[in-house]
Amino acid sequence: MKIWITGAIGCALSAIFGYFLLPVLRALKAGQSIREVGPTWHNYKAGTPMMGGLMFIAAALVCLLINIPGMTDYTAFYVLALGLCFGFIGFLDDFTKVRHKRNLGLTSIQKALLQMAVSAVFLYAMYKTGKMNTHLYIPFLNVRFDMNPIVYIFFAMFVMVGCVNSVNLTDGIDGLSSSVTLPVMIFFTAASVALGRYDLALLPAALVGGLIAYLFYNWHPAKVFMGDTGSLFLGGIVATMAFALEMPLILVLVGFVYICETLSDIIQVSYFKLTHGKRFFKMAPIHHHFEKCGWKEEKIVLVFSSVSAIMCILAWVSIQGLIG
Repeated sequence: MKIWITGAIGCALSAIFGYFLLPVLRALKAGQSIREVGPTWHNYKAGTPMMGGLMFIAAALVCLLINIPGMTDYTAFYVLALGLCFGFIGFLDDFTKVRHKRNLGLTSIQKALLQMAVSAVFLYAMYKTGKMNTHLYIPFLNVRFDMNPIVYIFFAMFVMVGCVNSVNLTDGIDGLSSSVTLPVMIFFTAASVALGRYDLALLPAALVGGLIAYLFYNWHPAKVFMGDTGSLFLGGIVATMAFALEMPLILVLVGFVYICETLSDIIQVSYFKLTHGKRFFKMAPIHHHFEKCGWKEEKIVLVFSSVSAIMCILAWVSIQGLIG
């Protein structure tokens, strides 16, 4: 019951925060700039307020704080702390864009270094406090094997930074990243409860509610974008929940859409270089390819989120041996 109540509170708080946040963002002229190399049909979105991710970030934080009196396991705060650190990196990126009125914020190197540093500190803290071990669980096979701590931390850093940037890449059209992430958060809530990690389940439950409320503002045509503030925060939570539950390889399933988005970008760039100017997709990442094929944004969001939901169901099946 506590999980359901937390989700409901997260939804209500996110909606309330959004109601007050939108006028502030408009007054600050914190509008999105459209990339010159991006889809030309997105030009009408220029000026739409960004940093809307603050509404579900604040909701998740408040939900955890009000649950402190009844908590015995505080791992959720470690997860939230890392999400907030990634969200702050995204905020710096968004702030740079708004201040200089351009689409490009922090450089790729700056973001990568900051993300790696944050991941390393978090992983070390989790390992030293016993909140995370170095066992690698293999979904479906229901087996674990122990990794060298140093190797595991470098592996985890790579996975975390990759996951965070994949979620960020998915945030390309109205409602996409939030819709794709919604079933992922439902999975992590259910998995946490099934494993007896009830306090940990409070965070993804709060975000389930928070993302539902955010979608009312972000559904096409979007009134607000989550910005890198929101997408890097969500990426951090997705990656860290997998490690907190000691099942990082589950990201291959629950993060299937994110992976496809990233791979489409890698394939496009590689193919372009190898063929001296030819393109594998009409445009990358892949959601823009489907836009160029004539799909409306709403159809892309529904299809991609459905795929995400199906893969999360498959992920649930794959961990039944662990739950049993």
